[in-house]
Amino acid sequence: MERAYQKWFSHALGRDMEMLVFGDRGLPVIFFPTRSAHFYDMENWRVVEAMSQQINSGHIQVYCVDSVDCESFYSPLPPDKKIVRHMQYEKYILLEVIPFIRNRNKNPGLVSAGCSLGGYHAVTIALKHPTFFTKVLGMSARYDLTKSLTFFADLFDGYFDENIYYNMPNRFIPAISDPQLLQQLRKLDITVVIGREDAFLPDNEQLSHSLNQIAVPHKMHVWDQEAHKPRYWREMVKQYL
Repeated sequence: MERAYQKWFSHALGRDMEMLVFGDRGLPVIFFPTRSAHFYDMENWRVVEAMSQQINSGHIQVYCVDSVDCESFYSPLPPDKKIVRHMQYEKYILLEVIPFIRNRNKNPGLVSAGCSLGGYHAVTIALKHPTFFTKVLGMSARYDLTKSLTFFADLFDGYFDENIYYNMPNRFIPAISDPQLLQQLRKLDITVVIGREDAFLPDNEQLSHSLNQIAVPHKMHVWDQEAHKPRYWREMVKQYL
């Protein structure tokens, strides 16, 4: 398959950012890496290989972006600065990555996809900015990073502000009442996938419940076992992307 390496200085982030692009046409997919991972990991874990038939046939074109999780959620910064850095990353995606895609690919659709923390990134940006996207796929993700779980800490150490609120889907989705935003969300093809034994299952159930409460159509698939490893994600992308 066609493979292209891209790198440029991001004004939103104040540093160089890299990505890999797979394919030369088709529905563009922004694929977010897992926690603190990088733009090449989905290739190394053979998740890209699992999408090769769709890529080679021209059905999809995949843009594997890099992350700044070690500068935001998993950095030693104070909690209020962590979320600000995350918001700069969101700005990078919206104002730099998406225009880059639009200049290369005239397909009117756009998919946001990711696994684990990448699933959080994918779902959060799509639900916040539904006019940019036509489809979102979140796999093995949690949707409220302020909650402490058995093996996963509250990433803000108890701190909470408006910026955090508006970047946690399980916080802001239940309160959406604006008719225009609801109409936009109802046009979005939303799929979340989670393992039955995954610690994030309650988060997915809560998100599904919240979407139902505001009458936003979506699909939630629960897989057997934990299903939180690349070998499962390789199968998920084949089925749902």
